[in-house]
Amino acid sequence: MKPFSGVITALITPFIEGKVDFQSLEKLVKDQLKRGVQGFVINGTTAESPTLHDSERAEIFSYVKKLVPKKFPLIFGTGSNSTEKTIQNSKVAEKLGADAVLVVVPYYNKPPQAGLFQHFKLVADQINIPVILYNVPSRTVTSLELDTIKKLSEHPNIIGIKEASGNISFAKQIRETCGKEFLLLSGDDGTYDQFMAVGGDGVISVSSHIIPEVMLKTQASQSLELINTLFIEASPIPVKMALRILGIIQSAELRLPLLSMSSSGTERLLHEMKSKGLV
Repeated sequence: MKPFSGVITALITPFIEGKVDFQSLEKLVKDQLKRGVQGFVINGTTAESPTLHDSERAEIFSYVKKLVPKKFPLIFGTGSNSTEKTIQNSKVAEKLGADAVLVVVPYYNKPPQAGLFQHFKLVADQINIPVILYNVPSRTVTSLELDTIKKLSEHPNIIGIKEASGNISFAKQIRETCGKEFLLLSGDDGTYDQFMAVGGDGVISVSSHIIPEVMLKTQASQSLELINTLFIEASPIPVKMALRILGIIQSAELRLPLLSMSSSGTERLLHEMKSKGLV
């Protein structure tokens, strides 16, 4: 297997009374390890990274790093819509001992493709750990185009992409254009099976918090209703509620501007979890 392939969980950040709940975080990480996940992303958007302080990000990473085996891959989310800030974040990640950084397409400021190329290139030039691109147009508006991905794939320190558009034909084009050595990770749980069928190497997953065995067996299509329910409200709202229902975390608390799951959403989530025998 390629490094960073397989099922990688994009870890949530448990909170209780406004602070990081390290007791729940430890319980979650140990549960994930026991159930076979193959890596973690720390400080991704699923972790509510925009609301985390720099000191919290460092403390969370160091805490998780102590809990996992030495060879267990830890990817640090470092992207922002400022190239300078992304470089600073990535240098911190390297210093903390991250195995790679996940860098999202800059959001809101809508850079052109040439700007995107320079952004990712400069980040990759400044650190000595691998860079994984993150394409998620539903959240960033701007999307990496195939030619830009191809050019970036030629950089020796850019090893792959988390492709979260859900467009399987685009994933296939990336594989054909960038070659078999380029790491191709899904960022869309619901289309994961199809993604793997066109040459994917794995997934950075939210659903793996709840159903890691399903994701490990590439059987997402068999749990599609549950997976879809985990995204009926902005992630990580539903997955936090699911983890609280399972008793893995103490609270489904989020930081504003996100709020806990609605009562109707919770009812639907509980129904789907019961239908899968999870509760």
